[in-house]
Amino acid sequence: MDKICIIIPTYNNAATIADVVTRVHRFTPHVIVVNDGSTDVTSAALNGLPFAFQRVEYQPNKGKGHALKEGFRKALELGYDHAITIDSDGQHFPEDLPLLFEAHARYPQSLLVGIRKLTPDSTPRRNTFANRFSNFWFRVQTLRRLDDTQSGFRLYPLHRVSRHWIITSRYEAELELLVMAAWMDVDIRPVDVRVYYPPQEERVTHFRPAIDFTRISLLNTGLCLAAILFYLPKLVVYNLPRAIVRRLRA
Repeated sequence: MDKICIIIPTYNNAATIADVVTRVHRFTPHVIVVNDGSTDVTSAALNGLPFAFQRVEYQPNKGKGHALKEGFRKALELGYDHAITIDSDGQHFPEDLPLLFEAHARYPQSLLVGIRKLTPDSTPRRNTFANRFSNFWFRVQTLRRLDDTQSGFRLYPLHRVSRHWIITSRYEAELELLVMAAWMDVDIRPVDVRVYYPPQEERVTHFRPAIDFTRISLLNTGLCLAAILFYLPKLVVYNLPRAIVRRLRA
């Protein structure tokens, strides 16, 4: 059976990190927490947990993209074949892990993406816009449709998805990973999962609208250019001979 670990990147989520790790641990002891330079009491909250798990910690904060790279590096070092990533802010339900385990049993080589049901009533407007924005550009860049490219609840086949594909260091790294996976012909499959957004006064977010939307826009510009220069010619070279053969056989 494939070895699967759970990677939990965290930055200043002291209020939720212990609960998330505890709930994940009920399903598997194979847990890696990446403390991405937290300046609150996240480290103390982790110290208080009564069970063993792997930890990666460093200073200063370097962003989610860097945290994912460190988590993948640690997972490979420990001999894992696949890694599930889950956010530490309580947005995802660890109780949905069996859904990813079951989908993995059917599609062991696929990259699985937890598709959240984002509704206007339950989702902050900014998140809904960011997700639609990301979904649109993913489709332009890969000619594939995926309804939640911003979801951080995913299962990665570590030997098919390279941590070296992550060039950017922050939120946009997750979109970057999906686009690179599509370009490298990795099968990407959706899995429906739940989502919870706490009330505004309880919500912790490190998203900086002006700066991060600028970074995402610059990334999308670069990815669109790369798609024109690399991915679309690759599709033509790959599919043209097959089209010619089908035409000759007709």
